[in-house]
Amino acid sequence: MNSADYIALEHKYGAHNYHPLPVVLSTGKGAQVWDVDGKCYFDFLSAYSAVNQGHMHPRIISALSNQLQRLTLTSRAFYNDQLGPYEKYITACFGFDRVLPMNTGVEAGETAIKLARRWAYDIKGVPQNQARIVFAAGNFWGRTLAAISSSDDPSSYSGFGPFMPGFERIAYNSIEALETALSHTDVAAFMVEPIQGEAGVIVPDEGYLSEIRRLCTKNHVLWIADEIQTGLCRTGKMLACDHEQVKPDILILGKALSGGTLPVSAVLASHEIMLTIKPGEHGSTYGGNPLACAVATEALRVLIDERLDINAHERGIQLRSGLQQLQHRFSFIKEIRGKGLLNAIEIDETSGIKAWDICIGLAQHGILAKPTHGHIIRFAPPLVITENEIDTCLHRMEQSLLTYA
Repeated sequence: MNSADYIALEHKYGAHNYHPLPVVLSTGKGAQVWDVDGKCYFDFLSAYSAVNQGHMHPRIISALSNQLQRLTLTSRAFYNDQLGPYEKYITACFGFDRVLPMNTGVEAGETAIKLARRWAYDIKGVPQNQARIVFAAGNFWGRTLAAISSSDDPSSYSGFGPFMPGFERIAYNSIEALETALSHTDVAAFMVEPIQGEAGVIVPDEGYLSEIRRLCTKNHVLWIADEIQTGLCRTGKMLACDHEQVKPDILILGKALSGGTLPVSAVLASHEIMLTIKPGEHGSTYGGNPLACAVATEALRVLIDERLDINAHERGIQLRSGLQQLQHRFSFIKEIRGKGLLNAIEIDETSGIKAWDICIGLAQHGILAKPTHGHIIRFAPPLVITENEIDTCLHRMEQSLLTYA
């Protein structure tokens, strides 16, 4: 079978809820992937930052393989010998008292909201069924009914109502809007991405995160930091919040927590917040399974041992510098933005050039990236990418963009 055959199968038998680039991948290693026809590409999406440690990292694959030989799933009806050690390790890594393990990122988001609501009723004293959660405009944390209820993107919410009550949106990166929203006594939490990923890598002003911390503390409101995409060394620090040395009340992690091997997410919080939920009130059959725990522990160790935060910081500076040089040469590149190895180029919409077409051209030159919102392209390679590989990719980008010169 060739690429066209595999694509035809998906079109015929699968749901049409994605619009992939016409590339059929079969193997990967480090920062590179290969398609079924043997062509090699640099992966500049990293499965939306799920493979920060690189494709098929040998230590993570070894941990996966070893645990596969022993035990994969017990459910939480019983204890297992991997969950406790993992919980101890991850809470120590991030400085929280407790963790609630889940599977997908959106499950972690839902869990955080449930925790915040229960805390609001039991601790803050908000009247039952009156708790409000505040979100930033432009947010994206999944496509469950709760997630789309917080969205202002019609492609996420149109045709799926009615929506979750008790949700409010305010402008992102606006201290004034946040101060007004948090002044209401029935607000349980403010949930926000430190850098908005799906919105197009929107980096807030310096000091925004510190002000979130100050205002949430002042108003007795929980700060939920959605670090599903920005966390785990992606932005040049272990967490994006670390750039301002601030700590949220609830931290949600996912994606690279398994190094791209299986769905693993986590919600971290204090004793006070976490213990408001009692047995039987929340859970997941696969959450905290021994396979996930063994893999997540090793995935975190790889990030720390290999200092991938430092490589993300240094390679990010290198990448943005190269992209800025391309911006000077190609007038249709409106803006370059990012932090660490979470970056984006924004295309001038008046140029008539489509981000999708640029991504098709990049793929022809051996670089895989994906547009968001029609005119923005994310560049987020695995954090193991080298200095020479970044230089190679910048050269390929230039060669590809010459089509529009």
